[in-house]
Amino acid sequence: MSRIAGRFAALRSRGEKGLIAYIAAGDPSLATTRRLVHALAEAGVDMVELGLPFSDPLADGPVIQAASQRALAAGANTDNVLELVAALRADGLQIPLLIMTYYNLVLRPGVETFCRRAAAAGVDGLILPDVPMEEGDEIRPAAQEAGLDLIQFVAPTSPPDRIRRAAELARGFLYAVSLTGVTGMRASLPPQVTAMVRAVKAVTDTPVAVGFGVSRPEHVRQVTEVADAAIVGSAFVRHCGEGLPEHELISRVRILAEELKAATRPGTGLRLSAL
Repeated sequence: MSRIAGRFAALRSRGEKGLIAYIAAGDPSLATTRRLVHALAEAGVDMVELGLPFSDPLADGPVIQAASQRALAAGANTDNVLELVAALRADGLQIPLLIMTYYNLVLRPGVETFCRRAAAAGVDGLILPDVPMEEGDEIRPAAQEAGLDLIQFVAPTSPPDRIRRAAELARGFLYAVSLTGVTGMRASLPPQVTAMVRAVKAVTDTPVAVGFGVSRPEHVRQVTEVADAAIVGSAFVRHCGEGLPEHELISRVRILAEELKAATRPGTGLRLSAL
């Protein structure tokens, strides 16, 4: 059983849903990212997506685009981000880690080489939003051979036959995009997200995680009433751009993670901070 499958199995046994956090690797520095990942895990986050920064992040909204630019300016690249993952595993980190990035960075060293190196470092899955599933035939075998889950997307615009095909190809979990557009915090989520998740779960037992626009405890509660996990990015990333002292940045991220994770547990009241 993969580390991702094992985490979802553990969540089911506890009767709770998952929280997946995204942060941009190297923002504001790789050393701080290492401490942030540990803080997220200690706060109860179930998986972490590390954004491998790319200069043309098509699926990312302004908050994450800015984070990627800060990370690139600070020197983050494929080599040192994979070294960061290896260091986190050497620290004893047990939760699943995923790399979210774009195809150019996978193609540059070669797909098979990238997948082997990522898996050897301790990565469990890949999220590549600019690779449609019809064009993923080159990556899927290499990822599977290396032991990586290549995450498939579904969106509000996905027709039933496309949802079924994504479900057939799915490994780890299906990433359900809550809305059309790019990542970023929204005041509310579209009500259609519930119907979309139910349509996906009607054709597969693979866990479904909802991302894009999910930023508040009430959003997490809303989507995890039907989905298996919520994915939150910009709400964490925005703190990294505030120029805070490291101890305050880590404290704010930890508090937010605790509030969001509490919303995945049935019978737990929503915790709302003033951050």
